[in-house]
Amino acid sequence: MAIVGRPNVGKSTLFNRIIRKNEAIVDDQPGVTRDRKYARAEWEGRPFTLVDTGGFIQKSKNAIEKGVTRQVLKAVEEADAVLFVTDCSTGVTAEDQDMAALLRKSKRPVLLVANKADNEKREASAGEFHRFGMKEVIPVSAVSGRGMGDLLSAIMRSLDAEGSGAQAGAGEEPVRLAVIGRPNTGKSTFINTLIGEERVLVNESPGTTRDAVDIRIEQDGQVVVLVDTAGMRKRSRISENVEYYSNLRTIRAVEQCDTACVFTDASEGITHQDMAVIQHVMDARKGLVIAANKWDLVQKDPERKALFEETLIRLKGLEFVPVIRVSSRNGWHVTDVLKRALRISRERGKRIPAPVLNRFMENLNRKQQPPSAGGRLVRIHFAAQVNVKPPTFAFFVNHPRLLKENYRRFLETSLREAFGFQGVPLSMLFKQK
Repeated sequence: MAIVGRPNVGKSTLFNRIIRKNEAIVDDQPGVTRDRKYARAEWEGRPFTLVDTGGFIQKSKNAIEKGVTRQVLKAVEEADAVLFVTDCSTGVTAEDQDMAALLRKSKRPVLLVANKADNEKREASAGEFHRFGMKEVIPVSAVSGRGMGDLLSAIMRSLDAEGSGAQAGAGEEPVRLAVIGRPNTGKSTFINTLIGEERVLVNESPGTTRDAVDIRIEQDGQVVVLVDTAGMRKRSRISENVEYYSNLRTIRAVEQCDTACVFTDASEGITHQDMAVIQHVMDARKGLVIAANKWDLVQKDPERKALFEETLIRLKGLEFVPVIRVSSRNGWHVTDVLKRALRISRERGKRIPAPVLNRFMENLNRKQQPPSAGGRLVRIHFAAQVNVKPPTFAFFVNHPRLLKENYRRFLETSLREAFGFQGVPLSMLFKQK
């Protein structure tokens, strides 16, 4: 079920109301939504998929607005039925008429939603939209919830007529891969290249993506949700409400993902802002793979290549994180990024049996004991893996406070050499024995 209409009629507010979450960014500024955004909704125990779209402006010459219109057309093409959203407070406009003409040609079932019917007077004015010849005109207020029961019942009737809806929410638990990074590093191009279509809007101007957008694909039998996100900016550079909420959505996408793919611009090397994004993923204890994008601009340029290699020193201490040279534009190593991210997601769920872990500790103690401190011997008596996602290890020590930081780093490095965990931050607890 796709939600379409001209800009600023309340499509994203309606989307959030139906799914009962604040998933889509809502702002008084028109044109906030740009890509298709998918979410699962439910009414009376029956699931269905809802798609939010950007504002339709058929005759625009603006490159971004033309791209948004292509996304709207694609959403209509994919949908079983369409919610055509209009605005009671303004009445019929030329853009509404363009949208209605397009929907009549699409031959999709259409429910016309007369939004902003906040009172009886506004609700009465919804009658003028009958001129479009749609089967139903349903006055609602997405802000207050007025008329939503009638709308949801109509949605279910429409989906039943198309033989869809109940199966839309089914499926295995997917792996969530968040594609993040600073603006204009090629995140959306990566996703479009990977899936072979313009699923998310791409433009050379930074900040084209504003919301986190979910795309479901399958790789080697595994369902994957790719989450395209807005570029993460420094707080001091966030100048408007939309950018502020875009940043929050990106942060939440990291919190909810299994693995994050941090995109960097290889022609600029690993920057301080890249490191801030990487550190955010590490702090969230998520799987991590770094994609050094635009490698096609670097590989034949010795100066740029040298700059990139020099900046890798900033990843000191993160040697367990894979760095993949990639070109989203020409598809070079694009699939490798996805496959590596899936391996990392599996590593996050790996559990080491207690006997195996303690044999490892016995061998490590014979190889190198923890250094003494203050004249007292420090001993790790046994260990246990107490959690996964992230992998968490508890070490029981006679004097945990005396265990030096360099030995803790040695212990983590030895764990990785023995058991892998590539791209996975480890949590290590040291408890009193």
